[in-house]
Amino acid sequence: MSRIGKKPIALPKGVTATVEGKTVKVKGPKGELKLTLVSEVDAKVDADGIHVVPKLEMERARQMWGLSRSLVNNLVVGVTQGFTSRLEIQGVGYRAAVQGKNLNLQLGFSHDVVYPIPAGIAIAAEKPTMLTISGMDKQLVGQVAAEIRGYRPPEPYKGKGVRYAGEYVRRKEGKKK
Repeated sequence: MSRIGKKPIALPKGVTATVEGKTVKVKGPKGELKLTLVSEVDAKVDADGIHVVPKLEMERARQMWGLSRSLVNNLVVGVTQGFTSRLEIQGVGYRAAVQGKNLNLQLGFSHDVVYPIPAGIAIAAEKPTMLTISGMDKQLVGQVAAEIRGYRPPEPYKGKGVRYAGEYVRRKEGKKK
């Protein structure tokens, strides 16, 4: 039995959910998201909220049960509150600026890195060294943050690079004389 999967997903005020076959659609104040469930689980909407149940008593069905419930819960949270990820940029001359639909990054290369901002994502540069990525889709927010961090991950000797806010970078000692 999945402890996570057994819990119903409560629907806040202003949020509606529909299940059509294998597709769960959730509509809320921020917009609409949908998810296609795997064949081993089903979803039902009732007065308590959304229930995700396994079809058969198979190992894969139990594995997908909790995962599917978490993914549907992320849809509900996304259309009500949304998700944010924060990035810090450290290094002399390293900075970021939002220019229209592109993010311009200066990360110590001989050229600027231009990252096109995908649809459904909002990027704000509060300071030239602090980025906030926000959107409804948790997976897309995390993917964009990981791609931006991937241009210049933090290095262990000086700590320069792009890191998640609050990320600890283990520092190494430099070479000796």
